[in-house]
Amino acid sequence: MKITDDISSLKGIGDKKKEAFAGHGITTLEDLAWWFPRSYEDRRKLTPIGELRPGKPALIRGEILSRRYSGSPYKKHAPVSFLVSDDTGTLEVVYFNGRYMSRAFEIHGRYVFYGKITENRGRVQMVHPESCREGSPEDVREVLPVYPAISGISQKEVRKFQRQIEPVVDEVPEWLPEHIVREYRLAGPAFALHHIHFPKDRRHVLMSRFRLIFDELLTLSTGLLYMKHDNVREGEGVRLDVSAAEEFIRGLPFALTPGQKRVWGEIAANLRDGHAMNRLVQGDVGSGKTAVAEISMFCAVRSGYQAAMMAPTEILARQHYQSLTKDFQPHGIRVGLLTGSMKKSEKNEVLERLLSGDIDILTGTHAVIQDDVTFRRLGLVITDEQHRFGVEQRRRLSVKGANPNVMVMTATPIPRTLAVILYGELDISVIDTMPAGRRPVRTVSVDGAGRAGVYRRVEKELAEGHQAYVVTPLIEESEKIEAHSAERVYQELSRKYRNYRVALIHGGLPQTEKDRIMADFYQGAIDVLVSTVVIEIGINVANATVMVIENAERFGLAQLHQLRGRVGRGSDQSYCYLIQESETDVARQRIRIMCESTDGFHIAEEDLHLRGPGEIFGTRQHGLPEMHISDIVRHGDVLEKAGKAAAEILQEDPGLVSDGYAELRRRVEKMFGEDIKLEL
Repeated sequence: MKITDDISSLKGIGDKKKEAFAGHGITTLEDLAWWFPRSYEDRRKLTPIGELRPGKPALIRGEILSRRYSGSPYKKHAPVSFLVSDDTGTLEVVYFNGRYMSRAFEIHGRYVFYGKITENRGRVQMVHPESCREGSPEDVREVLPVYPAISGISQKEVRKFQRQIEPVVDEVPEWLPEHIVREYRLAGPAFALHHIHFPKDRRHVLMSRFRLIFDELLTLSTGLLYMKHDNVREGEGVRLDVSAAEEFIRGLPFALTPGQKRVWGEIAANLRDGHAMNRLVQGDVGSGKTAVAEISMFCAVRSGYQAAMMAPTEILARQHYQSLTKDFQPHGIRVGLLTGSMKKSEKNEVLERLLSGDIDILTGTHAVIQDDVTFRRLGLVITDEQHRFGVEQRRRLSVKGANPNVMVMTATPIPRTLAVILYGELDISVIDTMPAGRRPVRTVSVDGAGRAGVYRRVEKELAEGHQAYVVTPLIEESEKIEAHSAERVYQELSRKYRNYRVALIHGGLPQTEKDRIMADFYQGAIDVLVSTVVIEIGINVANATVMVIENAERFGLAQLHQLRGRVGRGSDQSYCYLIQESETDVARQRIRIMCESTDGFHIAEEDLHLRGPGEIFGTRQHGLPEMHISDIVRHGDVLEKAGKAAAEILQEDPGLVSDGYAELRRRVEKMFGEDIKLEL
């Protein structure tokens, strides 16, 4: 048996169990070994029945005195109960699959049971406990692992399969250099894998977890550092004349903020030094990232190059096209648009103008990275809302030029520690100041009873000539989900605000219809826009002063912050009303944080602690592989150590080609899959 063998090689795993394991990514013995327990049960101490307390799990031993089963052969799930006794008292043990369990125990037989103690009508019970005959091979008095649930496979079976692979696990060799093992005081990999599943005491668990967390974060850090070094392109990059920026900055109708000035300085240093720029620009909603991007594009065009800007949605791409056209037209710079919904004739015209150099700046959606898109002389690549694009999409755009400068932007604040992991190959700039005159948005939380009052306040803002957004989590009513739908709210507000213009927009509408509605709202022809989260990004209406979010408990913190950022873009005081229909502990914490803070970076930190990085950013689509045991937020100290070790390893062997790093190389390739190509 080898650790790379298929899981079906284990005794007891047929097609159904193999399929159930595969649904959780477990296809080999190695995958099973890395299916780590989420907790442990201490089954070393027997509790006398007379000392049992409801609400707590316990291990008991006793004799079965009687059985009560009223089911028939035709009723599979009728309950069966057994009266179990020891020297201190009696306990009722209940199973609901009675037809089978009624024959599983012998009267006067002695058995061991483990389960949670409950109380029902004055009787102490143990419902559906794990059990075995006393003295049998299954009568194990030890600390047992509890694994994440897999449908169709019991905890008992998972433990049995883990026991089967112990001989293979115990032979896993040390694969890290001796000096790293010694420096970070790491347990051996075989020890760690054995004791994470079947520990003897708490110390063994801690030693094992540290080694396995270190291994996983070392593999992650090695892959990301390799990608960073791989993306540092050899040879001359595109050198741009950054002195041209002064001409564009003088024409802006506003002064740059200190944050914008600092970030432009960092970008300018990259653009002038002749090495291709790879930079992430972070900035909260409304911080002015687009202005910095426009300055960079202006320098590219004035230096004789083209620029490209890719956005994740058609709405955002079209808004960029409109704003870039307006801002660059006075300078004679030609802007083009390319989206998937364009007619073939329109697309062909854009492609021809792009190749001839008749388009200086191209903005668009994923259509920009299609194979038939060819630039005449690409010098700068910008992607907006970068967290929505994958690693491969970013690369496909940057290879359309000869070492072009690359800038990626996001309005989703990312804590710096996580940003380094997500975008390890990029330098990071943060615009941390807001334009002058911006007032913080006042955020108010109300429950369902306060909903009518919110819409009275909205009407007051409308009477003063302002506009409002109303966001709902659903397009249509759902029988399964209790939440206000956009359709229902639109009908309600159309009746309530008869003197105002109310419109509905959602992702299911044709693109031409969405564009028309957005243009009307932007121009003030619509007073109230009822929407799903399609307006989360890409809309800038300074006259909109109210954001109402229905069923706010159904949105994540980062999403609530993005939605709130649609208002407060003018000089008037703006408001965000969070209407909750149901309250959970997490929902209450989210709403409290939203009401207390308008700092996107603080909110992002809190979101990470509430939900974890996987839920916020997804996994592979963001270039961040799925972790089995480590958490890059909670294990930041281990991540720092692993990153240092990874840097030392790659300095010694940049391609991981030596025999000593063959296992690390295999782990990196397994973790990153197609996202990484290690060259021999």
